[in-house]
Amino acid sequence: MHKPRMHLVASFDIAHLQYLDEQGRATQALPDFATPDALQAMYRQMALARLVDDHAVKLQRTGQLGTYPSSLGQEAIGVGTGGALRRQDIYCPYYRETGALLERGVEVAEILAIWGGYERGQDFRHAPGDFPLCIPIATQLLHAAGVAFALAYQQRHMGAEPRVVVTSAGDGASSRGDFYEAMNLAGAWKLPVVFVINNNQWAISVSRRAQTAACTIAQKAVAAGINSLQVDGNDVIAVRAAVSDAVERARAGGGPMLIEAVSYRLCDHTTADDASRYCPPDELEAARAREPLLRLARYLGHAGLWDSAREEELQRELAEIMERELLAYRDWEPEVPTAMLEHLYATLPEPLLEQYDELAAMPPPTGAS
Repeated sequence: MHKPRMHLVASFDIAHLQYLDEQGRATQALPDFATPDALQAMYRQMALARLVDDHAVKLQRTGQLGTYPSSLGQEAIGVGTGGALRRQDIYCPYYRETGALLERGVEVAEILAIWGGYERGQDFRHAPGDFPLCIPIATQLLHAAGVAFALAYQQRHMGAEPRVVVTSAGDGASSRGDFYEAMNLAGAWKLPVVFVINNNQWAISVSRRAQTAACTIAQKAVAAGINSLQVDGNDVIAVRAAVSDAVERARAGGGPMLIEAVSYRLCDHTTADDASRYCPPDELEAARAREPLLRLARYLGHAGLWDSAREEELQRELAEIMERELLAYRDWEPEVPTAMLEHLYATLPEPLLEQYDELAAMPPPTGAS
């Protein structure tokens, strides 16, 4: 049989970025921002994120908080991403974002209020331009593309300063149509948006291997014609460097980028899940040795910048912060039932008016959630 002659029309490579290996040793020269003070600050934020998660899970177990998604083992992605944005940029997060919210200046009590049922909980005092956490899978990626279009329009036609949108999602979101639609739009219009995908290996109980035949999540950007990179998601320096470069490239008109941060979820998907039913124990144990706080602590220790005394001092400081924020959260006045509709529209549409009246007739709450 005659074999047709063909020629190559396109090819691609996916690069992987890492600065710290699993033992906390530098694999290459660190970027300029990675000063001793900056590294200690990032370690502090990751430690605080872990403590917030720990307390949030305990609050949920005692009926003081709703269903909560921990970011245990993934703190480097949130802290590295949040620290890469300028204050005027816009963040469109998904729900596993404790570290990023802290970096954006969101208060711990505000984070707890999100999951405590307070409708005003996402009116962040220090990050008023950022979007609320998005619970539906991948829809925030479309929001980000729309916001990026608006920012590009304002810059081009109204002389506004260049701003960038960063949006985050889990690996499961990359299996949704919204993911591809958002990237296609961003690539076709060269929008100033950066997609950060937390590849924590599990879409609830579905492993990454079961949900896609792609070798990497990063390569999915090729079809959209946008740049992509895979980073070690347990290396906060690599995450911060990759997102910072992508954000500044987008700000300068270089278009969108997809960053896949490879990590592992060391916890249940949410407090409504039991990961022991599907997560292989040996795989989980191996992942614990790669986790981000241990890795950065090892590096700081090797450099003479960290020791057990400093760790104890930090934990005391963070415990005091948590105690203060827990009191602030518990002091919040309970929401009235109508609050669930009061922050949706400037003017309520006709179909919701009857529901609003029904809610208004309900007795007021008697205690905090």
